[in-house]
Order: sequence, then C-alpha cells, then structure tokens
Amino acid sequence: MSVAPKASAPAWPISPEGGWTADDPDRLPDLPPHTELIDGSLVFVGPQTLFHSRAVDFFNWQLQSPAPAEFEVVREFTIDIDRQNRPEPDVIVVHGDVVEDPERTRYPAEAVLLAVEVVSADSVSRDRETKPLKYARAGIPHYWRVESEKGLAAVHAFELEPTTGAYTGVGIFRERMKVSAPFPLDLDLTGIKPRRGGA
Repeated sequence: MSVAPKASAPAWPISPEGGWTADDPDRLPDLPPHTELIDGSLVFVGPQTLFHSRAVDFFNWQLQSPAPAEFEVVREFTIDIDRQNRPEPDVIVVHGDVVEDPERTRYPAEAVLLAVEVVSADSVSRDRETKPLKYARAGIPHYWRVESEKGLAAVHAFELEPTTGAYTGVGIFRERMKVSAPFPLDLDLTGIKPRRGGA
C-alpha cells in the first residue's frame, strides 16, 4: 500500500512582538523576492501582470539618459523610511554616491529623488494611500503612480509641498509625459506596449 506524502505547509516567519524591523529582511532566510516591510509587517508581492513588467522596464530605461550625472536609476530596490518601514518602489532615482557599495541591500530615503510605483491588483491601496504618505513624510521630493487604463499607462505625478510636507498633484499624463521636474523629461508613454505593436 502506497501512502502519498503529506504536503508541507509553507513556514512563514512569525512576527515578533512589536513587529519586524528594517534590519530583519536581511536576516530572515528564504523570504520571497521583493518582500516589503510596511508598518512592521512583511508584505509578500503577488504575481505581476505583463503591463506591470513592461511599465517597470520602460521607466527604468527611459529615466537613465535624461537623469543628471549625479543620479542613478535603480529598479526594485528597498529604501529605509524608518525602523518599521522598508518599502520597495518599482523604480527609484537616487543620489549616485549611495550606489557605490555593491553589497548594499537598501538605500536611505534621504538619498531618493523620485519613487515610481506601478499599481498591481494587490497593491492598489498601498500605492494610492499608504506609500505616498510614507514617502512624503520621509521627504522624497517626487512620487509617480503608474496605473493601467485598459492596458494604457496613466501616470499620476506628485511633488512634495515643502510647507505642508505632503504631496500635491502636478498632473495626470497619458500618451505623453512632459515635465521639468525632477529633471526635464519628454516620455512617449505609448511605448509601454508589446514590441510587435499589439494590445
């Protein structure tokens, strides 16, 4: 008589009293890729759509050339907000001096000029509500939220208002994104599509 082996349940880390801290993701073994720390809780990222992948690729590459020489463009890298928050924006523009250490696993929020988040089905409230508040409080000057409108990109751009410490909207861009800050950009957003030109 054969007995089917029992399926082992995933051994998820159990949160310590008071929650996880920003140092813990570097010490915990076998965390899924792109795990974030939000309010002391580990957030596991769900499967991503093709739009998400293409949008992240687009902004990662399209920001490289126009970015001033003192900045670097980095995709999917965590940033330190505070002891209980270590989110991972999809793309960031950071001061170049922080990328010199090849062993670094995160960047300080004060080194970030721009954070870009591409909204997924499981990240809507985080990208629209939670993260903008945290990025603003950390003093990140610019935040872009990229939404899919039937497969076409709409970029909601925000800039930190220094007197209030909150983000203010500077525009919603479809098809073309032309801005002067954080540095001059003129992006053809219709480029976020299959290479063969399909939908």
